Amino acid sequence: MDDAHLKKILQQHDGKPVDENARKRAVNLAVSEFEAYQQEKQKNFQGKGFFARLTGITNKDERKTPMKNRKYIYGGMATAMAVVLAVGLTQTPELIRTMSAAGGSAASETNNFVTDGQRNSRLRMNKELVDNSADGEVTQVMRQAIEERNMQREEEARRTGQSAMPTPVNTPVNRLEMPPADAEADYAPSRVAKAELKPQGLAEGRAVTGNNFAGAPIASSPAPIFMDRDVMPEPEYKDVGRDDFEDFKENTIKLVSAEPVSTFSVDVDTSSYSFMRRQLENGVLPQKDAIRIEELINYFDYNYQLPETREQPFKGNVMVTPSPWAKGRKLVHIGVKGFDIEAAEKPRSNLVFLLDVSGSMNAQDKLPLLKNSMKLLLDTLGEDDTVAIAVYAGASGTVLEPTKVSEKRKIIAALDNLSAGGGTAGAAGLKLAYQLAESNFDKDAVNRVILATDGDFNVGITDRDELQDFVERKRDSGIFLSVLGFGQGNYNDHTMQTLAQNGNGVAAYIDSLSEARKVLVEEASSTLFPIAKDVKIQVEFNPATVAEYRLIGYETRKLNREDFNNDAVDAGDIGAGHTVTAIYEITPVGGNRAVDDSRYNTSTSVEKTTMNNDFGQEYAFLKMRYKLPNEDTSKLITTPISTENEVIGMNDVECGPTERCAAWASDDVQFSTAVAAFGQLLKGGKYIGDFDYDDVISLAQEGKGQDEFGYRAEFIQLVRLAKTADAME
Repeated sequence: MDDAHLKKILQQHDGKPVDENARKRAVNLAVSEFEAYQQEKQKNFQGKGFFARLTGITNKDERKTPMKNRKYIYGGMATAMAVVLAVGLTQTPELIRTMSAAGGSAASETNNFVTDGQRNSRLRMNKELVDNSADGEVTQVMRQAIEERNMQREEEARRTGQSAMPTPVNTPVNRLEMPPADAEADYAPSRVAKAELKPQGLAEGRAVTGNNFAGAPIASSPAPIFMDRDVMPEPEYKDVGRDDFEDFKENTIKLVSAEPVSTFSVDVDTSSYSFMRRQLENGVLPQKDAIRIEELINYFDYNYQLPETREQPFKGNVMVTPSPWAKGRKLVHIGVKGFDIEAAEKPRSNLVFLLDVSGSMNAQDKLPLLKNSMKLLLDTLGEDDTVAIAVYAGASGTVLEPTKVSEKRKIIAALDNLSAGGGTAGAAGLKLAYQLAESNFDKDAVNRVILATDGDFNVGITDRDELQDFVERKRDSGIFLSVLGFGQGNYNDHTMQTLAQNGNGVAAYIDSLSEARKVLVEEASSTLFPIAKDVKIQVEFNPATVAEYRLIGYETRKLNREDFNNDAVDAGDIGAGHTVTAIYEITPVGGNRAVDDSRYNTSTSVEKTTMNNDFGQEYAFLKMRYKLPNEDTSKLITTPISTENEVIGMNDVECGPTERCAAWASDDVQFSTAVAAFGQLLKGGKYIGDFDYDDVISLAQEGKGQDEFGYRAEFIQLVRLAKTADAME
């Protein structure tokens, strides 16, 4: 049969779906045709008999016979493959599941091998499957395929002088015979495959072989490998390209003469760093909107000075250094560190775990990691603390009423019983979680909802503004909200940032159990116990000494100038032991400026001279506002930023991209500068000139310090990964 004839047969097919029995017969017929050819081929082996040695063909006409035979053989094989293709295009998942049902449970429950007895049982079940599905009419495609095969057999019979046995068109074909016992003995046990399932994969119990479909006859090929339902991993939710981050532009250079005041809210979130790390470890650069430079800097702990008394939760630490990437400019470092709480001083905790168990959480880096993370947090709580568990998927529900941590086994059992499935009714879950927190509310305790999710809210209240309003109202009642993010592909960072910022909580991204330990064990006090809320920072620059400034990071935390004194405006919180760092790049008067003065500047030389005499040593004036956790009126902390805050010897250095201009600074200042430079590189490096990844590594190594937990060493490795990923793009 040539290609034109094969094409004609396929075109005659009406495209209607084939019924289930016909499909099964089609598969078996196609395979049986190939098997029949194999058996026919193996009947006479050249060289076996005395008169069967390899010899040349002297008759020219006889030389044509092998080619004619080959034409018929290849035509038959092409027909069989065409049938398999036609049937495969119309097969349904139900057919695949039916044909593989016998093999799905064949693997042993006690080990990972398929025994001979199990294989015999599987073959018998497959034979019965074909026998039971062999009645009914064969499709038109199958009729023509069988007729073609009969014609080929008749031609072969005329050539050999034997009688042909055509296959009746309407006769069911069953070639799935049991192999003889001695043949089965030659099969070695096959190890059960443990492959990861994808959503597009086949159903449970499918036989996995090198070349065969499930349920195909076993001839001389190795025994198929079956995946047992008990040992197969659950299908995982896979989604890519739907990670959602807030779109924002990097801060620009401001003229002090036009805009002398900069105001922003503090940010102690770290989710951007963890997500960046995961992307780099996957060999790709993170999207620019995923990089919030302040979160990269604040991921690390810095040894800033604490306040003298606890009546003030923190104090401002200021240092001025040369800019390592821009000659003639300086970096102003502002750092605060909250006082820590001793274990005996920690207030009681009333926590509600609000856990996302929707279908999008069905992946190893989501729900399983989530459950293990919550168990780590349990180990940090006291026996008098209470934990409740609420879940949400297509609907929400209470898994565990408020329970004392002294009943830890009960809490762990509730966590272990969770499984993923359904939509994501996040808003309904939030309402339920707050109801549980209110039912056990204690004004002397920390009342907090901990939301663990990938942020993929797709049913219920999905509008971000509505969710924000709801969380704000509950925040004012004394119940705070923290958010833990999991997974990637459909990770909704924007929604989770909105919830955490307006819920007086932190947002962290958990990409591993190590990160869960950092956030929920090592920094448990910072995560759970706030020491100050609505913390705002305002910096007023001196136009007599500073011409330009640029805030590095905090783009999503900017406030209006008038918001600083308005206690009704929400801002970020600082937990026990938290550190917060902000870095400004400034251009001193007379330095290499990026923006020219206005032609019509009204400031007179007399005014500039007077200002220089009064505040000539000051670069800026730092103001910080905060509220204590149980108060509604803010307090003010002020600190001047002057030449006294410059590192010793810095004025003797001609600073450029290749010099280590922060050599006299502390390890913390050098390292935070390196992180700030790295964040700017990931966002395009618009303001850092020729400063590159190698410069970042050199500066970070200078400031690595003791590095008790190895986080700074890990950062240096991430910079190397970014350098590699950048070179590959």
